[in-house]
Amino acid sequence: MSSKRDYYDVLGVPRDADPDAIKRAYRRLAKQYHPDANKAPDAEARFKEINEAYEVLSDPQKRATYDRFGHAAAQQNPFAGGPSGFGGFEDIFEELFTGFGQRVRNAQRSGPQRGADLRVDLVITFEEAAFGAEKPIDVMRSETCDVCHGSGAAPGTSPIRCPTCQGTGQMRRVQQSILGQFVNVVTCPQCGGEGEIVTTPCPECRGQKRVQRTKSLVVEVPAGIDDNMQIRLSNEGEQGLRGGPPGDLYVRIHVQPHQYFHRREQDVLIELHINIAQAALGDEVTVPTLDGDEKIAVPAGTQSGESLRLRGKGIPILRRTGRGDQLITLVVDTPRKLTDEQRALFEQLAQTLSDGAKISPQKEKGFFDRVRDAFNL
Repeated sequence: MSSKRDYYDVLGVPRDADPDAIKRAYRRLAKQYHPDANKAPDAEARFKEINEAYEVLSDPQKRATYDRFGHAAAQQNPFAGGPSGFGGFEDIFEELFTGFGQRVRNAQRSGPQRGADLRVDLVITFEEAAFGAEKPIDVMRSETCDVCHGSGAAPGTSPIRCPTCQGTGQMRRVQQSILGQFVNVVTCPQCGGEGEIVTTPCPECRGQKRVQRTKSLVVEVPAGIDDNMQIRLSNEGEQGLRGGPPGDLYVRIHVQPHQYFHRREQDVLIELHINIAQAALGDEVTVPTLDGDEKIAVPAGTQSGESLRLRGKGIPILRRTGRGDQLITLVVDTPRKLTDEQRALFEQLAQTLSDGAKISPQKEKGFFDRVRDAFNL
C-alpha cells in the first residue's frame, strides 16, 4: 500500500469537486502553507504535497488516471508525469542522448525564476471612478532578505554544496519498464533541487531567502473605470528568485453605489420626481450632475416615465476623449392626501376635463408581430 495521502484529502475537496473548487482549495492551502509565510516545521513538506496533489487533479487526463488507479498509476506507468515517472517520450529520448534533458531541467531549476503575481482590492467612490484619482494602497509581499541578500545563510557563512546530489539538484534513478531500462532524473530530496544546503540559516529570514514586508504604493485610477475592472502595476508583485524578474500587481476596482446616480456603460441615470402641476404646466427645476447642480426645463404636458437628456454630462470614456450623457427619468407623483382646499380645486378641475377613464384600443399587429406569432416566438 502507498503511504501517500489521497490527493483529494490533501486539498480537502470531495472526489466529485469541479475544477474551480479544486483551484480555490489549492490557492487557499498554498497561501496557508507557503514557507515564506508559515514557519511551522512541516510547512515546506505540506506545501510540496499540496502542489503535487494540484498538479494531478488540475489536469483532466491525469485526474482520470488517478481516479482509476490511484497512486499506483504513476509508479506503474513509465510515461506518467511526476516524481516517479517520465513526462513522455520527449523525456525518454532526452535521457538517451548524452544527458541533454538533465542539463536543461537543471538549468531551469537553478536559473532565475519570476516572482508571483499578486492581487489586491481597492474600493473607490462613484465620482473617483468617473474622473479618476490617486489612491494609496499597502501590499504585503515577499522581498529578498536584506541581511543575507537572498542566500539564506547567516552573515559570514555561505551555503554548502548538497552532498546527496553533489550540487546538481537532481538524482538519477534506474527504472525498469516494458521498453527496458531507463534512467529517470528526479529532484534531490535533501536540497529540494537547489543544489545547496544552508547549514547556518539567516536570523532574519530563517533560511527562506525572502521576507514578508508591507510596501506602500500609489495607484493611478484612470477616469471612466468601471466596477470589477483591474489595473496592472508591472513589477510590483513578489520579487523573483535567483535574480528573476518580479511579478505584477493586479488591483481590482470596486465602485461604491451612489445615493442618486446609476451607471449604464458611459451614461449616468437619475430619477426626478415632480408633482402633477409641474407635469401639466411645465417648470424649471434643479438636478444634480457629476459637475454640480444644473437647471433644466420640464416641458408642459410631461408624462410619467418620459426622459430628458443632458449631453456630455455622463462618464468619461476610458482612455479616450468624450463623455456619455445624463438621462433624467421623470416620475409624476400623485398626491395620496389632499387638504380640503386642494380637493376642492381638483374637483373643480375635474369638471373641465374629459372623462379620463377609458380603454386604449388594441393596436393592429405589424409584420414582425405576425411572424413572431406564426413561429410561437
